[in-house]
Order: sequence, then structure tokens, then C-alpha cells
Amino acid sequence: MISKYMKNEKLTGWIFATPSLIVLGAVIAVPLIYSFIVSFSDYTFVSPFFNFVGFQNYLAAFQDSYFWNSLKVTLKFVVLVVSMEFAIGFVIALMLNREIRLKKLYYTILTLPMVMSPVAVGLIWKMLLHPDLGVINYFITSLGLKPVNWLANSTNAFWTLIMVDIWQQVSFMILLLLAGLVSLPKEPYEAATIDGANETQKFLYITLPLMKPVIAAAITIRIILAFRTYDLVYVLTKGGPGVKTEVLSYFIYRKTFMGLNLSEASATSYILLLVVMVIVILAFRFILKSQNIGEQQ
Repeated sequence: MISKYMKNEKLTGWIFATPSLIVLGAVIAVPLIYSFIVSFSDYTFVSPFFNFVGFQNYLAAFQDSYFWNSLKVTLKFVVLVVSMEFAIGFVIALMLNREIRLKKLYYTILTLPMVMSPVAVGLIWKMLLHPDLGVINYFITSLGLKPVNWLANSTNAFWTLIMVDIWQQVSFMILLLLAGLVSLPKEPYEAATIDGANETQKFLYITLPLMKPVIAAAITIRIILAFRTYDLVYVLTKGGPGVKTEVLSYFIYRKTFMGLNLSEASATSYILLLVVMVIVILAFRFILKSQNIGEQQ
């Protein structure tokens, strides 16, 4: 009787979920299939005809110096933001995992940037960083220093982009890592305390090994999201100065809507997808391998 009830309950759930799954599948699958087909054609907005050209668009991407520049910028951006967000996020998560006052207030403050639209974040920071009217340069000049043109210099623009991304996204890393820390069992820590272990030893030999699955998930998600960064680049720098902050997602946008070359843009999108998949798999394997080594030791 109970088994029959469970089956009916599951069937009811699937009946209600099926329409949403069909719509979601269509929204995801149709653009994927369409762009995949387009990537093997010479389709453009100027000449909207499908002629099969094989891997010509993929070869054109690899022969484009702007593609290699955007790939280099993207990889550098992803490595820096993910590593820095992880380091900052882990430290803050460890602090919030302790019994401290006003913990809920800190949670609220930390989650505010994360729930804001990247476009809104970009516009806010663009006003704050304005060379003449920005609040940040006002404080700099009040100290007797020269104002900084944050977005005109290539080095400044790149690091400003990283700073703004960290400001918005580090809270995501904090929440994921904090959720993992809260769920850790207390028994190993109690046993370690009885054995005379200090806080550093507990962190290295208990916290880190137990947190590795959570760390792997957090880093993987952030790598994927960092590769998709587009809004901040569009609002803050538009890939400039020159192409010094042009990430692959903005390069694809420029190919599509400025170059009107949908076929090459689609091919570049699938190259980006392949790059993300390879990096995520390698990162996941490295973290899990280090976890297995730690368990054996």
C-alpha cells in the first residue's frame, strides 16, 4: 500500500514537472543545436544563407590574433579572480564559523553585492572610479596624491576589473565554504582537542581534508561563472583600452553584433565551451587526487 502511494506521488510529481522540463529543455537545447549547426556554415547577418564550410570557422578563430589575445586575458582573469576569491572567502568563512556577535548582520552585508545585477555593479563602480567626479579619487586627492585614471590605463583597467568582480562574487564563495564548514562533524575536533592538537593542526589535518569536496565544487562553479563574465567588461571597459581587457565572452559579442559574423562567433563559443570543460575536469581531478593522497596519508 505504501509502495503504491509512493509510486503515485512520484508520478504526480513528474506530471507537474514535465511542462517546465520541456520548456527548459527547449530553451537550452534549441539555441545549442542551432549555434552548433551555424558554426559549420558561412551564415552572417549580412548574408543569411546556410552553406556548409566544415571546420573553416574554427580554423579562422585559431588564426585570429584577437582570439588568442582574448583567450590569454580570459585565462589570466579566471586564475586571478578564482584564486583570490577562494583565499579571501575561506578566511572570512572561517571567521564567520566561530561564535561572533552580529553574525546575521555580516551575512546580510556579504550577500548584498552577490544579489545585485552585474550591470548595476558595473555602473556603480564606474561612477565611484570616475577620474574627475568619482568618490575614490576625491579621497585620493584629499590625501595630497594625484588622481588615478582607473579605466584608461591597461594595467589599471585589468586590475580594476578583477577588484570589482571579487567585490561582487567573493560572497558566493564565502557562503559555499561556510555551508561546508557548518556541516563538518564535531567528533574529530573533540578527539583532536583531547590529543592536544592546536588550531593549526586541526585546520591542516581535519578541516582541509574534510572540506576538499566542498572546495572542489566551489572552485568548479566559480571557474565556470568567471569564464562567463561579460556584463562587467561591457559596462566598465568594453574590452579596452584597446583589447587589454577583452575576455572571450566579449570577443564573441563583438564578433556577433559588431562583426555581424554569427558563424565564427558560434564556433568561438564552442571553443570556449571546450576550454571550460577541459579546465574544470583538470581542476576537479587535481583536487580529488590530492584528497585521495591526503586520505592515504
